[in-house]
Amino acid sequence: MSDFRDIIGHEEIIQHMRTALRNKRISHAYIFEGPNGSGKNLLAKTYAKALECEAGYGDACGMCPSCIRMDSGNQPDVKWVSHAKPASIGVDDVRDQINNDIQIKPYSSKYKIYIVDEAEKLTAQAQNALLKTIEEPPAYGIVMLLTNNSEALLPTIRSRCVTFHLKPVRQSQIEAFLEKKYGVPDYKARVCAAFSQGVVGRAVDMAASEHFTELQHEVLKIVKRVQDMEIYEIIEAIKKLSAYKADIIDVIDMMMVWYRDVLMLKVTKDVNLIVYKDEYRFLSRAASKVSYEGLDKIIKAMEKAKARLNANVNFDVAMEMMLLVMKEN
Repeated sequence: MSDFRDIIGHEEIIQHMRTALRNKRISHAYIFEGPNGSGKNLLAKTYAKALECEAGYGDACGMCPSCIRMDSGNQPDVKWVSHAKPASIGVDDVRDQINNDIQIKPYSSKYKIYIVDEAEKLTAQAQNALLKTIEEPPAYGIVMLLTNNSEALLPTIRSRCVTFHLKPVRQSQIEAFLEKKYGVPDYKARVCAAFSQGVVGRAVDMAASEHFTELQHEVLKIVKRVQDMEIYEIIEAIKKLSAYKADIIDVIDMMMVWYRDVLMLKVTKDVNLIVYKDEYRFLSRAASKVSYEGLDKIIKAMEKAKARLNANVNFDVAMEMMLLVMKEN
């Protein structure tokens, strides 16, 4: 398992954690807020590892018994709260795994740390039960709530926690990370980093996808020809895309990377700022044809398509509406 030096981005959060560790000013409750794949789990685990480290110098040493246990997933004083129901974390989960357990002193470490992933799933009753522990924790107790939406937590909980808002990681950092850690070729790293919108986990998932080459091929085929497509060709394209229904949000995001390139060329004419450098000729032609208003309509149509698909609107209908806007603009 990594230490702070291995984490990509989130420099301000890491600096806050290092300072808290060095000055021994540790809060009893934290919220980590960011989209799925943004690094909440990694930051929480790394912070927990550093908190429990026996060296105690502002990071994990990686060599003490506690660090070795953390790396093997067997640190008895760092607990991940599980829940029986996939859709919610109930009051019994909180009482059994946090409130009752926290009364027992740490087995071998300075702290007992409870990490609650998907904390937005905590029911109101569960949150009220947790609030009592957060309000009057034992000196060794720490609760970490990981969520993609802190607004789902009660104001009384939010006010008693130190909140870390995870910001998007710079595209250049993600590119370098994919190339160095996973050996991803530079052109693929460029596309995955741009597509990820600053979420490292998304970039890693895309880079590891068996369908990456197929997806990119289908995306490029559509965006390069959509303005000249007949209606029957659009219907054919939708049929082909239906084979990638599970990845369709990724497909739309890859299309958005293309139109971002069109916009960059239109504004700057600088080939170094685009992702699909190998497609410069097609991008340049598209930039000369489409208006700023047209690009705005296309981007909005893509966002609408994603919202419709997430709301379980008919796949063919959502895709057809999006592709027709792309054709007309």
